[in-house]
Amino acid sequence: MNLALAVDRLQFAFTITFHYLFPQLTMGLALLIFIMKTIALRTSDEQRRDRYNGAARFWIKIFAINFVTGVVTGIPMEFQFGTNWAQFSRAAGGVIGQPLALEGVYSFFLESTFLGLLIYGEKRLSLRLHWLSSLGVFAGSWISGYFIIVTDAWMQHPVGYRMAANGMIQLDSLRDLLLNPWALWQYTHNMIAAVVTGSFVVAALGAFYLLAGRHESYARTFVRLGVTAGSIAMILLIVPAGDQQGRMVTENQPVTLAAMEGLFQTVQGAPIALVGQPDTDKLQLDNPITIPKALSFLTFRRWTAEVKGLDAFPRDVWPDNIPLLYFSYHIMVGLGTILLAVMALSLWLLARDRLYTNRPALWLLLLMTPFPYIATTAGWMTAELGRQPWLIYGVMRTAAGISPHVSSGNGLFTLLGFLGLYMVLGILFLFLVWHEIEHGPEKLAEGAA
Repeated sequence: MNLALAVDRLQFAFTITFHYLFPQLTMGLALLIFIMKTIALRTSDEQRRDRYNGAARFWIKIFAINFVTGVVTGIPMEFQFGTNWAQFSRAAGGVIGQPLALEGVYSFFLESTFLGLLIYGEKRLSLRLHWLSSLGVFAGSWISGYFIIVTDAWMQHPVGYRMAANGMIQLDSLRDLLLNPWALWQYTHNMIAAVVTGSFVVAALGAFYLLAGRHESYARTFVRLGVTAGSIAMILLIVPAGDQQGRMVTENQPVTLAAMEGLFQTVQGAPIALVGQPDTDKLQLDNPITIPKALSFLTFRRWTAEVKGLDAFPRDVWPDNIPLLYFSYHIMVGLGTILLAVMALSLWLLARDRLYTNRPALWLLLLMTPFPYIATTAGWMTAELGRQPWLIYGVMRTAAGISPHVSSGNGLFTLLGFLGLYMVLGILFLFLVWHEIEHGPEKLAEGAA
């Protein structure tokens, strides 16, 4: 691989991976804060209303810190389209510029405006107007997320475009771009995953407070809301979102499916590999543990259906890092299974009013905090590694999209700069969040009163 191309890919991979640690929590928290404000609005119990308003007030602080950090780490990514990927921007800017511009409008205007009202307007607005502010933040963050997904989905499954005589890619149908079927299921899958992350974070902090014997009434609210929302989201994440996203890959990127599953030979009644190590030299999966015929059934709803292996495709269209793609996919699925089991156990204990005092279960919830982030990162790695060697699937190769006059040395220099800057931002983010956790929701509620 060209060294400059490798450095450009590594830089974008690092910046976008670090950046997405923050939006997934803001999008998940946006829904949960809206739920808290809705419960506070609808309840007639004054004590319950105060508790849910206090809980929302606390998580709005965490949301704001997360949102600002996400904005700061997100801005450099859009500049990289011009600095590191000029050929891609020149060819496809007329298409990807539309949703990216709309995302900026909704993120920086709608979401940030209502966030300001949510943070500073509680004493000045009525309960209903403050609830509407939480709805505006929720709508802004989720609409913003949709336009980002539309951009990536077009690169995965390009629709609504035509090639001009000069080689430029021109938008032919904005409707087709915005209603890309790939985008609809990718968005559904992504946003539900964000709710899973937010639910685990909320439940984990509640577990932390219960284990520490602090803020018990709020801690119970956090655990109850996090476990309930997380359990629902985990089910929806698998069916229909994950299932339908998998079918999109099966229909439109069959070579990606074969690489994800480590399927080197075309098989009728193809198995699913639970574990194994892909050997791209011998074209086999080493030490596999499989479920017979399961892949055929999940992809085509027939136990004996033929699933194409990598041998059915020219080698130059194979994903260029099959082992990393395979392991990313299996990490996502494996962690998703574990997270589902943890939520199911927690919900069972919650229904029997035993979760709040079950210290092993609370420790389990607390220790699960990083794993939704890892699973989501592995999921995005699966999507982006699976698209390779294409920058725009079937239209433009990744190697053709870089900036021809940016050397590998320049790319490496800026990558090192991002590593240092983001380390500082990460430390600052953790310090600010820990300060709010130590401050606690009860002091916030007392201050508001």
